[in-house]
Amino acid sequence: MSDEALRALRAEIDAVDDALLANFSRRAELASQVGHLKQGRAVYRPEREAQILRRMLGANPGPLPATAIRQLFTELMSACRALEQNLVIAYLGPPGTFSQSAASQHFGSAPEFMPVESIDAAFRAVEAGQAHYAVVPVENSAEGSVGRTLDLLLQTSLVCAGEVILRVHQNLMSRATDLAAISRIYSHAQSFGQCHEWLNAHAGGRERIVVASNAEAARRAAEDPGSAAIAGTAAAELYGLTVLARNIEDDPNNATRFLVMGTQRAARAGHDKTSFACSAPNRPGAVHALLQPLAQEAVSMTKLESRPSPQGRWEYVFYIDVLGHVEDQDVARALANVESRATFFKVFGSYPRALVT
Repeated sequence: MSDEALRALRAEIDAVDDALLANFSRRAELASQVGHLKQGRAVYRPEREAQILRRMLGANPGPLPATAIRQLFTELMSACRALEQNLVIAYLGPPGTFSQSAASQHFGSAPEFMPVESIDAAFRAVEAGQAHYAVVPVENSAEGSVGRTLDLLLQTSLVCAGEVILRVHQNLMSRATDLAAISRIYSHAQSFGQCHEWLNAHAGGRERIVVASNAEAARRAAEDPGSAAIAGTAAAELYGLTVLARNIEDDPNNATRFLVMGTQRAARAGHDKTSFACSAPNRPGAVHALLQPLAQEAVSMTKLESRPSPQGRWEYVFYIDVLGHVEDQDVARALANVESRATFFKVFGSYPRALVT
């Protein structure tokens, strides 16, 4: 390519950049006007942001991939949102956890991210007004549900305002540069389960020490010679560790689903999900009868899980996800019918379905 052609392309890029900056500024001005008209109403509207992302992904002509478009517009909305109010987002800490990655993926980089020591503390931070939202893990594609989150959903006054699906890549990291120098490995119990076969094949005989989070595992590995941690690359960078083996999860499609918990219910986005819990009376056919309204209204169920009820021995709570919003007529009729047949019933929230790119 000639120098003249190169200069012409660079000049065109400069012109596009100038136009982008002008449009970014205009968008921020419009977002500020919207914020003024809201007159104190919630700054974060999950249904609106989900609609924008879906529209942009659907209109994307390339060559930028969907992941890049999603990240660009998430950050743009994050920056515009911060002009109205800087949100505080609680997550299971310390810094460097997958929970922090999920929070950043969902809210962008503008909010203040508050690490807390437990899932319970994340719920409490929002309930006490110390944070606007909490991002908490609810299930992993390989290891199943996070029981503590499910238990807290029954107790909390918070509602689910969104969900995040995070692709999870586990990595073995250490201050050491050779696996042979490692005698013990720190990690969260779920991560050990996700890497069980790899560990048996490549790190058999090493002591496995369960800690509260992957980032805590990385922190301990940074302070403990002869040890390693299983965590994400963000933790390796944060704690100055060398990644000895990448993507050691047994399932290459390993993903964790997180819930966004807040105090305000989300309006309809058009691609929604509703989560609720219920219990059936202890008699033959009760569970079938409990779920029958979903089939009658042609409401699609995407999750059904039972857990022991905290109310009594050998009693169970069913956790159910369905497609649609509680404001949809078919969903509303189905849930009302389920509630009439249940001994316990609670809707956790309706919220935009997670975008997977």
